[in-house]
Amino acid sequence: MNTLTIDFLETLFKKEKETSLFGKWICLNDIQELLKKYAATFQVSQIGTSEQERPIYQLKIGAGKKKILLWSQMHGNESTGTKALFDVFNCFLNTNAKEFTTILEACTLVFIPMLNPDGAAVYTRVNGNNIDLNRDAVARKAKESKILRTLLEDFRPDFCFNLHDQRTIFNVENTQNPATISFLAPSEEPTRAVTAGRKHTMNVIVSMNALLQQVLPNCIGRYTDEFYPTATGDNFQKLGYNTILIESGHYPEDYEREMSRKYTFFAVLQGIFHIAITNDFSSYQAYFSIPNNAANFYDVLHRFPDSQKNTAYQFKDEIMDGVLVSKLCKSDEKSLKGKFGHYEIVFDY
Repeated sequence: MNTLTIDFLETLFKKEKETSLFGKWICLNDIQELLKKYAATFQVSQIGTSEQERPIYQLKIGAGKKKILLWSQMHGNESTGTKALFDVFNCFLNTNAKEFTTILEACTLVFIPMLNPDGAAVYTRVNGNNIDLNRDAVARKAKESKILRTLLEDFRPDFCFNLHDQRTIFNVENTQNPATISFLAPSEEPTRAVTAGRKHTMNVIVSMNALLQQVLPNCIGRYTDEFYPTATGDNFQKLGYNTILIESGHYPEDYEREMSRKYTFFAVLQGIFHIAITNDFSSYQAYFSIPNNAANFYDVLHRFPDSQKNTAYQFKDEIMDGVLVSKLCKSDEKSLKGKFGHYEIVFDY
């Protein structure tokens, strides 16, 4: 399988990382001025407004027949994909490497870097009307959901990339490795049948996993493919728009999500490049060799000689006086057997 080289991606990221974006709390104000610098290379346009009348933007580039739609911050408090997309934008702006020429000749790309600016403003999962956009694909009560569906039906992409963040609780099954990146080819109905569309989605994920295993061995997970009837990815896949879910997770000591940002950048570029150069997407079996996600991590675990006294803690993020604060909260879980912490403190007495 053709993958981009790690040296190429490392060099690109170091050069093109958008340094004005940092940390987990990314708002519309952080990206609005940035968008101006892309106007000469991308078609930058406002495609609507949020429930609280904040603008929602798209960037479009390329002239190829293969159409790809990518969006981030459907959940306002999940910004790693947004940062990675701006790193990708800088690549198209600043480099003429043959890999990008190939992409632009083969593909037309449309990006929504922040679908939920209201949620982003207050660092919440939901939008300004307390609606989870990722569970609003059928009812489409939210303005943001209507905007995304209208764009989907007008653009009619061959592939979609749905960018999210996952919690620090996730590990790669049967390991003590954090799931730094996790993938999903969503199911189309409750039996989870491996349809032709899912095979194509899995094929792209296989290419991204092949790349990431070179730099993150045994730290890539696979999300459960349980069918969610109202979820965006499940419904888009069902409608025939192959949808790749990327969940950016935890990397050791990376609570600002800057390392997982890098590997999300790697994954997105590899996925786009793979689509650009591939005509046969039928090979998919290696998707099932990606281990499942498990949920066995806590942020902090206190271990005692008497394991019954072990205590676990999880960070809870909230905005206090205009600052994002992470508060350490004690877990109520009774049994911590098989659990581990990103930080562990051992008390020996």
